[in-house]
Amino acid sequence: MLSGKKILVGVTGSIAAYKTAYLIRELIKLEAEVKVIMTKASSDFISPLTLATLSKNPVAIDFVKDEESGEWENHVALGLWADLFIIAPASANSISKLVSGNADNLLVATYLSAKCPVWIAPAMDLDMFKHFSTNENLSKLRDKGVHVIEPTEGELASGLEGKGRMEEPEVIAQLIHEYFMADSILKGRNILITGGPTYEAIDPVRFIGNHSSGKTGILLADECAKRGAKVTLITGPTNIKVKDPHINVINVRSALEMMQAVEKLWSGMDIGIFSAAVADYRPLEVADEKIKKSDEELTIKLVKNPDILLWTGEHKRADQYLVGFALETENEVENGFKKLAKKNLDLLVLNSLNDKGAGFGHDTNKVSFLKTNNKIRSFELKDKSAVMADIINEIEEDLES
Repeated sequence: MLSGKKILVGVTGSIAAYKTAYLIRELIKLEAEVKVIMTKASSDFISPLTLATLSKNPVAIDFVKDEESGEWENHVALGLWADLFIIAPASANSISKLVSGNADNLLVATYLSAKCPVWIAPAMDLDMFKHFSTNENLSKLRDKGVHVIEPTEGELASGLEGKGRMEEPEVIAQLIHEYFMADSILKGRNILITGGPTYEAIDPVRFIGNHSSGKTGILLADECAKRGAKVTLITGPTNIKVKDPHINVINVRSALEMMQAVEKLWSGMDIGIFSAAVADYRPLEVADEKIKKSDEELTIKLVKNPDILLWTGEHKRADQYLVGFALETENEVENGFKKLAKKNLDLLVLNSLNDKGAGFGHDTNKVSFLKTNNKIRSFELKDKSAVMADIINEIEEDLES
């Protein structure tokens, strides 16, 4: 994700300025911190209030904030603040000013002070985009290191069809995300994640299961995918949908089905994160028809399911990294370290049902990380998405060390 990244968004006078609202929303979704600079002309197409509301920061337009007090907008500070400056839309007029250094507005003055990468997303009518002056200006900017996001073809504000439409906000946000994730240690790595419960059939209607929602596995998959990993998620039954289309989802129902999928895939993986709440036992026999209610008592003989995590640890290569989860109710740390060693884990994420707000059915969780040499690191109660980020951060730190 873009957590901690500072994105400065510049808006110039183009009808495509309305798209900037959607771009800011996408960047905020990726947890970037966003500030906005507008030219006066751009406020004819979209209101500063709209962009201030979406960015959660005041919008800068003029050099002087308050004429009576003499308070001014520090363009130098804005230029130094940003990790990336994206001007979207960039009109032909503003592109010309970037080349000439004509700092007659706050946006160009900030551009001249920026120490970060600068990107522009041109937007104009097709004849303006084709004009030699525009092409020369864009070429000069590229030569000086400005990244130009090519406009797309389609219907333009003039009613003509051709190249000149600003690239879609979702695409720009994804390009920014990919830029910052290029140095992520997880980029391109194959990660196998298990999540959700398993349902062990008693008959065609009934099953043995647990209260796992599958949310943890999906949040882990999302976090890894956002950092550029190639993610395969093996999940038991869940009502939560995976939104990222790049995640390969394998749906299973029983522990045996999950085991078969893991056995097939593990050798090709770099990292395994096993968060599934797998049933320890399954019925020895599954009735072909629904069991009718008859006697006062019903006895079902159970047999032990395969220990998926144990098998994975036994078949782990030296270059593979394995994470397991434990949910304990007593002697949590002692039992956690035993599991860490027995199952040949690099990291154990320990949950306790004794902690309020943790465990199944909550949007929050409280965990501790257990590692070899009796290393333990405990966290406060957090939103589950923040817990997942902590887990992936820990993996990245271990891989870098």
